Amino acid sequence: MNKRHFLKLSGALGVAATMPRSATAQSSASLASITGDAEEITVAERLSRVAKAQQLMQKAGIDALLLEAGSALTYFTGVRWWRSERFTGAVIPADGEIAFVTPYFEEPSVRESLAFGNDVRTWNEHENPFDVLAGILSDRGLMRGIIGIEETIRYFIVDGLKQSAPNTSVASANEVTRGCRMVKSNAEIALMQAASDVTMAAYRHVYANIDKSMRPADISALMNKATVELGGQPEFASVLLNEASAYPHGSDQPQTLQEGGIILMDCGCSVHDYESDISRTWVFGEPTKKQRDVWDTVKRGQQRALEVATVGTPAGRVDDVVRSFYESKGYGPDYKTPGLSHRTGHGIGMDGHEPVNFVRGEKTLLEPGMCFSNEPGIYIFGEFGVRLEDCLHITADGPQLFSELSLSIDHPFG
Repeated sequence: MNKRHFLKLSGALGVAATMPRSATAQSSASLASITGDAEEITVAERLSRVAKAQQLMQKAGIDALLLEAGSALTYFTGVRWWRSERFTGAVIPADGEIAFVTPYFEEPSVRESLAFGNDVRTWNEHENPFDVLAGILSDRGLMRGIIGIEETIRYFIVDGLKQSAPNTSVASANEVTRGCRMVKSNAEIALMQAASDVTMAAYRHVYANIDKSMRPADISALMNKATVELGGQPEFASVLLNEASAYPHGSDQPQTLQEGGIILMDCGCSVHDYESDISRTWVFGEPTKKQRDVWDTVKRGQQRALEVATVGTPAGRVDDVVRSFYESKGYGPDYKTPGLSHRTGHGIGMDGHEPVNFVRGEKTLLEPGMCFSNEPGIYIFGEFGVRLEDCLHITADGPQLFSELSLSIDHPFG
């Protein structure tokens, strides 16, 4: 689910809500970091990414790749920067050296995280940054070139490029950027494993320390605090209670946990830029037969997804198999509720959501190194929902989970 903004919403999902469980709360002693051995992506790996992008550009007939601040810029260059109205970005030519554009007063800060390259060009507040961008293209003989646009770049940047370099053409760079980012290296997978380990350890800490006086926002704060102590950077920590769990992104109606009520948590963190995304659902008190049946069906849906998420399978087939299984149990059909109202999973890596998805019609064939969430929930509007989410990476021997599947509704963390 798309949750980075959802954390802000989740604090409002029942300001007066409480979140007890039947077990006695344990000590909330400080936790020790478990990410000390996690290694950042090396300069050599970033250089190899640029080299691969250049090969893909040449194959696709693209003369240069345009990036702006965000995960793609970090992926290729190491520069960690935020998006604002002031353009900071980079140009990777299909042949030649990378170049950067940033405001003059930001240059020292940008250079701090720069993994390689010395061509950093600046602009002052009264100047047009896209004229600087055009200067880079001119120096590389690309004023009539085809410029590949990374898929998340904002319109004003593309428009600025067209105004300052009107003889260039723009094209989608998906073939290039997805060709690099969708298949993760061993180093990337190791960081995603570290992030998942942090999230699971934080979950267990929270589960042992939930107190009946806590609100959803208190639980989120406890999760985030544990995540930081364990060595992760919190990304989202949502808490949905009772009926709110029936709506994948919650409800703004106040929710107070009741005996026999559902608790659905969806949390993730990052370690050196790479993310986790894990959901768990359980019940305060004794689950009803209906809650158990739905939970068990969701678990079997996850297992069906794992059975077909193998090399060479179209990504959309994973969704088809799960949805067909749910329909055989009386849910749906299709996206109708009660049933699975969203896709079965999404790509994940440096961003919580990356191409491609486990969704109907997706023809991309699964390859070793691709990473996905596996989260086929069942939602019953007006009552409750169950979502179990674990991430995986594709290997030649089948899918490899980053976290163990939830054991049961009574023992959500084993």
